[in-house]
Amino acid sequence: MHTVRVWDLPTRIFHWALAACVVSLVITANVGGNWMEWHGRLGLAVLSLLLFRLVWGFVGGHWSRFGSFLYGPSTVLAYVRGVVRPEHKVGHNPLGMLSVLALLSLLLLQVSTGLFSDDEIAFTGPLVSLVSGDTVSLATKYHKSIGKLLVLLLVVLHVAAIVFYKLVKKDNLIRPMVLGDKQVDVPVPSATDSTKSRLLALVLWAMCAAAVYGLAGLGQSSGG
Repeated sequence: MHTVRVWDLPTRIFHWALAACVVSLVITANVGGNWMEWHGRLGLAVLSLLLFRLVWGFVGGHWSRFGSFLYGPSTVLAYVRGVVRPEHKVGHNPLGMLSVLALLSLLLLQVSTGLFSDDEIAFTGPLVSLVSGDTVSLATKYHKSIGKLLVLLLVVLHVAAIVFYKLVKKDNLIRPMVLGDKQVDVPVPSATDSTKSRLLALVLWAMCAAAVYGLAGLGQSSGG
């Protein structure tokens, strides 16, 4: 057996921070009232995390890079039929790829529509003043109904898949996302997880957070 660093620290922090924010977003949305102010802040935090993950997908550790888990349709079909490559047992397998990309895409759409949403009660997105009333209406409708349901559905499927792999395939997907390392049968590349790469991740996230802060301020400056 070989011990491999699969998930670098920035990827692990991103994963658990995103999970905590999504859970908090669901709670604050259902509680409503003054908690909607925190709902908005959490949405901006999620947007900064998602932007960071997009960038980290090109410069992060080996198994965090999109190039390590972007598979074509033929590979996905082969995996479903039982054709498993060694690398499929390390990072994201073909089905995991679909789950990750779907979650990232839907969460990005969800927080983006939140920027333009207005429930006319307790929450007004920071960019509402930049678009027409019809656009605000469409964004609000999607954000509160279709988008919310799709995100919840994918989260449930994501958790169900983790449980399935743990109980049926005897593959603990949570442990590597906590500790970073994984035991594999064949030698594969380890993810770079040095002090330098961690500092780079911190700088990148700070830049993403600053960009989101600046984006949110556009609506306020436009609204006078």
